[in-house]
Amino acid sequence: MFFVASKLLGFFALPSNDVLAAGIIGLGLMPTRFARTARALLSASIILFLAFGLLPLGKMLIKPLEGRFPRWEASSGAPDGIVVLGGAIEPELVTARRDSELNEAAERITVIAQLARIYPSARILYSGGNGSLMPRGGSEAHIAGALLETLGVPAKRLVLEDRSRTTAENAEFSRRLAMPKPGERWLLVTSAYHMPRSIGAFRKAGFPVEAYPVDYRTAGTANLWIPFDSVASGLGRTDTAVREWVGLLVYWLAGRSSALFPAP
Repeated sequence: MFFVASKLLGFFALPSNDVLAAGIIGLGLMPTRFARTARALLSASIILFLAFGLLPLGKMLIKPLEGRFPRWEASSGAPDGIVVLGGAIEPELVTARRDSELNEAAERITVIAQLARIYPSARILYSGGNGSLMPRGGSEAHIAGALLETLGVPAKRLVLEDRSRTTAENAEFSRRLAMPKPGERWLLVTSAYHMPRSIGAFRKAGFPVEAYPVDYRTAGTANLWIPFDSVASGLGRTDTAVREWVGLLVYWLAGRSSALFPAP
């Protein structure tokens, strides 16, 4: 139930969907006695579409998420294990194209090959089922496992968790498979903007991990005030940020995170 509810809420948590819905409702009301309301909805839809698409609002919203957990310091010693969260693979495209189809979060995969070489004794756990509401294609974990083998990571080092559909399930199912012992150090690899919610979910599940953020979507303060050069880019960044902020609130209210905005 939580999975279905989270997917439905996720759809309406995207500003682009809400702006479009307001415009469609406005068009539908134009021939009625609510024409004044319709014009207001259409005007708001156009203004918000341009604001979210061109102004750097998405960068401003995502920067605090990305900056919450600093980059991991290798000087602290080698980890005993590494958990990487799914989200970089498109199972439906893999099935259709019969090739590795990575999305914008591809660094979640490529960094594992690098870490596997640096820390040859570390266990590697890839956590990812199929998070689609109507799944088509296989699980991310098995696709990732095959891909990591081609990148030089031996199959015997990999533990594949293929049931999880949400971040909360990532945490719970990974803990059951990893069975971390007291004193062990595990890294958690996921996109920087997704790290606060992920850490909160792992802490709630009783799996202590250290943040290893990757896949940054902003350059920090360097270009924070520079508008986007395309509406699609701006809308995409704003959608990503707002969905994550809403996710943090929902996880906290649902008791699936250790804190509203987890910190180091």
